[in-house]
Amino acid sequence: MVDTPASPAASASPSAVPGAQAIARAAHLLRLVTSAGDGGAGVGDLAREAGLTRPTAHRLLSALRVEGLVDRDDASGHWLPGPELFLMGSVAASRFDITAIARDIVRSLAVRTEESAFLSVRRGDETVCLVREDGSFPIRSFVLSEGVRFPLGVASAGLAILAFLPPEDVDAYLERHPELSEKWGASHSPARLRSRIADTKARGYAVNPGLIVEGSWGVGAAVFTRTGDPQWALSLTGVEFRFGGERLAELGRILLAHAHQLSTRIAAR
Repeated sequence: MVDTPASPAASASPSAVPGAQAIARAAHLLRLVTSAGDGGAGVGDLAREAGLTRPTAHRLLSALRVEGLVDRDDASGHWLPGPELFLMGSVAASRFDITAIARDIVRSLAVRTEESAFLSVRRGDETVCLVREDGSFPIRSFVLSEGVRFPLGVASAGLAILAFLPPEDVDAYLERHPELSEKWGASHSPARLRSRIADTKARGYAVNPGLIVEGSWGVGAAVFTRTGDPQWALSLTGVEFRFGGERLAELGRILLAHAHQLSTRIAAR
């Protein structure tokens, strides 16, 4: 059975642990660096996203660089994941990673639908894309790729996971993140998110009708642990005209079948 990482919300308050604020800031910067993609990100962008001053962000990044957790490209000045992260990830993979048993299912999903297919995992209040497999349809959406993070409820994978959490967890999440509508648009207000959550539970899978990038649609289905926790999600993305009417329903059926197959496989580990 795969261990479920604890949500940050369940951890002790940062103020209760000496030095925890600095660690939390450094961890936030690490997540931002790893989600920036192959090109990395500049210190100004990282500082703004982390809510830090530029000197503070640079000081933390420099300390992380000494430890090998981040690296800096001298030509662009961008910060990138460091070699030590790879070594740490390799060790942690045996405990948390399900890509080895999921990759053929993601590939099957891409082949069956001809769309881009993904596996994402829940990490606290976010989802992180682990696997991408492109289908044969030549027009693709590039909203999602390996390492990209979204808050729960924003992309279709995160909405699918959020919808199947206990109601009290959904309430707590929305209380923790009043900034969602400001950052991601009015469609992510608590009332509208709750409406989409209800639709997702009734339908069985989530639909994102171009709410992140206009014209780029997504559908997502939760994948569960043996104890019934929605810890992962399979999703599909593509252009709007491929996700309408009867085809949307067909994509949903295929997606749910693959998600059930993966949940069953995880439970048998």
